[in-house]
Amino acid sequence: MTSTDILQTINKYKQLGIAEQIDYQKFYLYSIITHSTAIEGSTVTELENLLLFDDGITANGRSLQEQMMNVDLKKAYQEAQRLAAEHTDYSTKMLCRLSALVMRNTDGTYNTMLGTFSAAEGELRLVNVTAGFGGRSYMSFQKVPKAVEEFCNWLNVERKKIKNDDIIAAYNLSFSAHYRLVDIHPWVDGNGRMSRLVMNMLQWEFNLIPVKVLKEQKTEYIQALNDSNNNDDEKIFSSVMFSLHNKNLKSEISEFEKSMQREIKF
Repeated sequence: MTSTDILQTINKYKQLGIAEQIDYQKFYLYSIITHSTAIEGSTVTELENLLLFDDGITANGRSLQEQMMNVDLKKAYQEAQRLAAEHTDYSTKMLCRLSALVMRNTDGTYNTMLGTFSAAEGELRLVNVTAGFGGRSYMSFQKVPKAVEEFCNWLNVERKKIKNDDIIAAYNLSFSAHYRLVDIHPWVDGNGRMSRLVMNMLQWEFNLIPVKVLKEQKTEYIQALNDSNNNDDEKIFSSVMFSLHNKNLKSEISEFEKSMQREIKF
């Protein structure tokens, strides 16, 4: 897929006025949240989240843990939107504060030989971790603080280089930030949610249509992360993310056009 393909899809999406529909922003955000938590094992649906977020109605047959996972992520995304609107610089403190919102009600305190840390407070891990297919080991926890600081410095510099009308460069930066943050794996849990949140946060900052990774695309998404890591080439991940975004936007366009063609029959 070329950059022309995604730009054409985005232009059509905007021309149709899909994002101008009433409550579009709310429903789109709820969809992002639902699919992001679904990738981590939540079974809560978009409709159930709508009722949970707007009316406080809990879903029958869903665990409290997975429902709180969605509630917490909503609060984190609302804070991320505020920070994006203010063009706030990234820092370890800011990322840990967002992580605390993500993990507030679904994680706790860890006691290690080197001390105690709280995932619910967004604190950086003091243990080594493995995760994902094949049990991949991430960088030593001793290196995490410096790596996160360097990540923030890099991102703050790169954000200022992006021109307002350079859509492709802005998306590429958001995909690169996602890949690099999950590669550091700063927290004991919630790294996937946080990396997708930071990706979306950058996209909001540059007035882009945020990328959704659908739960049905989990395998392709994780495979792209693994392939980029195995080949030391983050462009592999960016290419797959562009492809998924293009596919998802085209699907929304198709559904919108069908709805506009429906006739009411009495």
